[in-house]
Amino acid sequence: MSYRLGVDVGGTFTDFLLLNEDTGETKTAKVPSTPEDSSIGVLNGVAKICDSSGIDPADIKLVMHGTTVATNAVLTGRGAKVGLMTTSGFEDTLQVARSFCPGGLGGWVTFVKKPLLAPLELTIGANERIAADGSIVRELDEAALRESLRLEMADDIEALTICFINAYINAEHEQRAREIAQEVYPDIPISISSEVVPEMQEYERTETTVVNSYVRPEVARYVNNLQGALNERLGNDTQLSILRSDGGLASSRAAAESPVNLLMSGPAGGVTGALFFCTKAGFSNILTFDMGGTSTDVALIQNGRARVRRETFVGDVRVRAPSVDVRTVGAGGGSIAFVPELTKALRVGPESAGAVPGPACYMKGGEAPTVCDANVVLGYLPSDVQLGGDMQINRDASVAAVQSVADAMGVDLMAAAEGIIKIVNESMFGALRLVSVEQGYDPRDFALVGFGGAGPLHANALGILTEAWPVIVPPGPGVLCAYGDATTRVQDEAARTYITMASDLTADKLADDLLTLKARASESLIEDGIDEDRLEVTYQADLRYAGQAFQITVEFTEAELRAKGVAVLTDQFDGEHEQLFTFKLGDGHEILMIRAVVGASVTLKADISIPKGLGDVSSALIHQSRFFYEGDWHEAGIYDRGRLGADDVVAGPAIVSEMDSTTVVLPGHSATVDAVGNLLIQPA
Repeated sequence: MSYRLGVDVGGTFTDFLLLNEDTGETKTAKVPSTPEDSSIGVLNGVAKICDSSGIDPADIKLVMHGTTVATNAVLTGRGAKVGLMTTSGFEDTLQVARSFCPGGLGGWVTFVKKPLLAPLELTIGANERIAADGSIVRELDEAALRESLRLEMADDIEALTICFINAYINAEHEQRAREIAQEVYPDIPISISSEVVPEMQEYERTETTVVNSYVRPEVARYVNNLQGALNERLGNDTQLSILRSDGGLASSRAAAESPVNLLMSGPAGGVTGALFFCTKAGFSNILTFDMGGTSTDVALIQNGRARVRRETFVGDVRVRAPSVDVRTVGAGGGSIAFVPELTKALRVGPESAGAVPGPACYMKGGEAPTVCDANVVLGYLPSDVQLGGDMQINRDASVAAVQSVADAMGVDLMAAAEGIIKIVNESMFGALRLVSVEQGYDPRDFALVGFGGAGPLHANALGILTEAWPVIVPPGPGVLCAYGDATTRVQDEAARTYITMASDLTADKLADDLLTLKARASESLIEDGIDEDRLEVTYQADLRYAGQAFQITVEFTEAELRAKGVAVLTDQFDGEHEQLFTFKLGDGHEILMIRAVVGASVTLKADISIPKGLGDVSSALIHQSRFFYEGDWHEAGIYDRGRLGADDVVAGPAIVSEMDSTTVVLPGHSATVDAVGNLLIQPA
């Protein structure tokens, strides 16, 4: 037997899913995250899941890992000290940036710009120049460059970025400058823009490459240490892969070299896992919300494909790297509720109790009232029976925490608890509107998928707000990100700036250029030992109407291009433009970028269908409880999800329990189990 292990590190818990590659059988586990060193929690979980399932650790050959190491390095400002080498005269590129200020006009008064990731005192200009057509205007002055590196660059830089003007069209000078820099600084990582992001626009290219350098030492250290620890624990033939922001996997080598592609690694795993279960159940248009302990991530999936944007935002840092279009709000199970003295108006989040000290009910030192504590007070997380997980729940501690909110507002305990839940639900509803209504989509045309440790508690309520039915709770919702990590594919991409009018282009010319990119994108996968016959490719192009300042990405295959010609790009662009902005021009299309996305096919014998139920769910009833909803107490049965079969129906009010999460079915609704084990919640 051989197994693959999916691992997702969250702010509160680290989730594990062990998948038997031959039978599709799965085992799950959760352990508390270790913020001081994420790898400790990973290794703790590996030991736990192997012990609980009786699996020989040596049988685990693949470890797929979603990580927030790169994200946290940017958010906390704990990245490397980065030196920057630019073309002489362009040293101020990062300082000039773009004319954007958060908060609109009022922001000019209150906005304080954070220190640059590559400060001006560590920036040098090289005497060289490449023209816009790629021709060499001025040769690189190698002697002067060596002197600048030795005299002007501080000796204690931890990473170096090289970004020359127009290097995206001709990388010769950047490559030579890297060779010289490696002679002077042989022990530091060097990132060049022509490899990290070979695209036009100087600021975005510079910023992206600098961010790659900023997180590279930290990510490389984490990945290498984890790979070493896994080799020691599981055997030297264990292959570690890291989830990319766009939902694909990268080998540990590729992840360490290009960590800028990992900035949204964690949220991408949940979207991939939701896609896996929903497409097998026949749902191709879905809204997802992943509610963990610290935050909630939402995304829109149309026609079985997640929307991918070409820019990634982390805090106020924007980089040109592909990522699943996920929006994040500070609304999680650990989000802290408080009442400001001035307004006396209840607020929830974004500050979180996190893994330590955690919500009050977990008795790990936390005393602040959290969303989790409000759920305990309301009975959505029952404290009168041990549910599927290992964590003990103390209701008295939750009552004491939430009572502090009630006293500050001058209301009773249950009103305060219900207020906390309604506010956090509205916060998540606002995020769902960002990816649906504000993008021209009606949420009522989609199903809503709730997962994460806390998502199923709120899924039914979010369905009422969005009117997106059915509400789907996949199997193992608390470890769905780990499921996504374990079932996705390794991939890479190659791109080039094109800047060509579609009317001047033939399908044969475009196909030839795309095949060149396919070969480039395949190189890293072949280098990592993947057979060439396992590689699958899709193509993308960024288009705009001539004169526009933004572009839209369309996706297509070589077969579609051969059959329909360049119109396969322009027709898709027109449709997407009309969806977003209510109009289309129909001509004047300009192709800015083309790219090839190459991935390795995944062969899993994963039969996730479940046996048909008995039609009577009373055998799954494990306890009678009650919960508070809309001002009244309701008697509710607690059901063991593992005992439910296909076509079984659980009528609300009810609670469905499993190891990693708890699903609430509200009064007037029912949950039907489908053939793959999803709970489909609908108005009764």
